[in-house]
Order: sequence, then C-alpha cells, then structure tokens
Amino acid sequence: MTIFDELNKRGLLAQLTDEEEIKELVNTGKATFYIGFDPTADSLHVGHFMALCLMKRLQMAGNRPIALLGGGTGMIGDPSGKTDMRKMLTKEDIQHNIDCFKVQMAKFIEFGDDKALMVNNADWLLNLNYVELLREVGACFSVNNMLRAECYKQRMERGLTFLEFNYMIMQSYDFYMLYQKYGCNMQFGGDDQWSNMLGGTELIRKKLGKDAYAMTINLLLNSEGKKMGKTEKGAVWLDANKTSPYEFYQYWRNVADADVLKCIRMLTFLPVEEIDLMNSWEGSKLNEAKDILAFELTGLIHGKEEAEKAREASKALFGDGANNENMPKTELSEEDFKEGSIDLMGILVKSGMATSRSDARRAIEQGGVTVNDEKITDVYKAYDKEFIGNTEMIVRKGKKNFKKIVLK
Repeated sequence: MTIFDELNKRGLLAQLTDEEEIKELVNTGKATFYIGFDPTADSLHVGHFMALCLMKRLQMAGNRPIALLGGGTGMIGDPSGKTDMRKMLTKEDIQHNIDCFKVQMAKFIEFGDDKALMVNNADWLLNLNYVELLREVGACFSVNNMLRAECYKQRMERGLTFLEFNYMIMQSYDFYMLYQKYGCNMQFGGDDQWSNMLGGTELIRKKLGKDAYAMTINLLLNSEGKKMGKTEKGAVWLDANKTSPYEFYQYWRNVADADVLKCIRMLTFLPVEEIDLMNSWEGSKLNEAKDILAFELTGLIHGKEEAEKAREASKALFGDGANNENMPKTELSEEDFKEGSIDLMGILVKSGMATSRSDARRAIEQGGVTVNDEKITDVYKAYDKEFIGNTEMIVRKGKKNFKKIVLK
C-alpha cells in the first residue's frame, strides 16, 4: 500500500488541488511540505496532534516536513473558525510559546540536516515593507474571491477587521517564501484552512510560474460535532503539566462509541489491516478498542511507561482489580488545614475538580461527589489529617473525574 493510499484508507484526506501530482510526489518521497502552527498558547493541544501524526507518517515515507512556527502570523491571529477577534499577544508571549512548541515537536518529529525543518515566519514577515509587499503580491489577490472564503464569511455579520483580513495574504506569503527558501512544494492543513491554502498555491503559480500544491486533512469531530480535543475543563494539551498523562489517557478512553475506530485509523500507527479487523467489534469489544486507542496515543505523547501507569489507574477506577498506586493524586499541605481539618469543598477546589467553592457546593448538593464510594451530600463535611493519613482517600466527582487525596 502506498503512503497516499494509506492516508486515504485512514480517512485523512479532505481536499487537494492536483491529486495525481500530489500522489506522485508523496509516494516517491519528493514532497517537501509544511504545516503551520500559530503560537497562541504555551502548549500544543490534541487539535495539533493530527497534524503531527501526518508529518510523522509522511516523514517515515521519505518526505520532508517543515514545521512553520507563526511568530509573525501569531501577531495577527487567524480568523478561521472564530466568531470574535483573537486576543492580541505580546512579542514576549509569542516567543515563550514558540520555545514550548519546539520542545514538544522535537519529541515527535525528527529534525536536523536532511530531515525535518523548523522555521519561524517572523524571520520574513516582521521585516516586510508594506508598500513593497503590496507591489509584490497585492495584484495576485482578488478581494471578491477573498470575501467569498469560508474563513471570512462567518465573520462578516459580526465584523471582520482589516487586521484579520490580511491573514490570508500573510499565510500565502509564507508558502511563497518557503518555496523559494527551501523548495517547499506542498502545503497541508485542516480543512478549515482551504481558502488560505489556495491563496498560497495561486500566489506561487502566478508569481513564479511553478507548481505548488495544497492538501487538507479532515478535522476529527467528536459525537457532538465539536472539534477534537475539547472537554468541559477546556482543551486537552500535550504538555503533561497542563493535561496529565492520566487525563490524556482518560480523554481518549472516553470517546464516543461511534468515534473510536475513526480515531484509531486517523491517529494511531497500528497497521490498517489490523484496524480493519475491528470493524465488527461491538459492546465490550468497543471498550477494548478505546483502551487500545488511549494506550497508543498516550504512549506516543508521554511514553510507554506513562501510558502503562495511566492504564493501571484507569483499571483501578473502574474496579478491574488493579492497585491505586498510579491514580492521579492531590497532596494537602499544613496550610490547607484550618484547626486540623479541611472540608470537602476545599478538597474539590484544591484538587482541581471544582473551579470554586460555589462550584464544589453545587456538585455536592446535586449528589455528584463520593468519598471512598460513599455519596456525600453534606456540604460542610470535613476531614482531619488523621483520617486522610490513615485512609486511602479517593474523591470522585461525576463518573470520570477523581483524585487520590494524600498528605504532603
């Protein structure tokens, strides 16, 4: 099976400009392609994970990835998929985020001479002269076509700023520069980026008379139709300090039945033939598939050892006979206790299972909190250090959110 056929088989391809040409390039290892990452946070999230997986697959097939860090475009903000203008970041924030991205990407993609490249578009965008830019590329963009683009249409009613209107031109200019600097002949992105990607492809063809191609991947959706990687607590991050390996594992362990095989196809590196055998799985076998998905992805991001620990903690939570050693835990220090005890609301806030004491109170009153499998409805329930020190105290909020409470 060729790499192009595999991408199709895994359901990754959404739209592409020139199928036969793209197929020839990626199958022969002649594609030098880029994917952009705007540094809007200090960690990559699972929405980026699909892009990283694609880069890794194509690199394994002999193609050369370029990870483009948006030190320049990040100062504007992509309007795609947004109903409001993005928060403006400082140069210092952007640089900090870029530094964090570099560390995370290097764990997943092989960078170096004749391998993957990591570049920053601030190197060319921040030094542009506005009039010179207009003269160089302005005539290549039709305002009428730009306003028809999906990334702008959804913002027109609420107001599209001129600042954001320029984002397509900046992203297109990135492709234009990468083609000239590094021979980058292909651009990849999520299917929400199609209009921006076409802009870069057409710019190269009009200005340089050269072949350039664009291909988008399907955005993975959960059962509610929202973008992958969102929970009630926010994004699922690749940084273990923001989303622990256990929380990462649990996110994938709890995907909808309808999505689990799609996720395995798109995100794991298990052979397609092996995944095909799972098509008939139902009932408890789907839970086994979810465990495979969670274990594989946690291993890719956090390593096999952390994946094993997360799996053991999950088994302990669901009463599968494993011990509680690897459960996520919260340590209570002396200052957490008042007159020798701490109430359950305080424990929920300290552990991060509640955002505030009022949030904790609601959860307790609604019967959603248990301590060692005992439902607690008394909002004033408190525990002393002796109880916590001598008992393996497991606090659970809802079905999937729990912590082991220990003394520091």
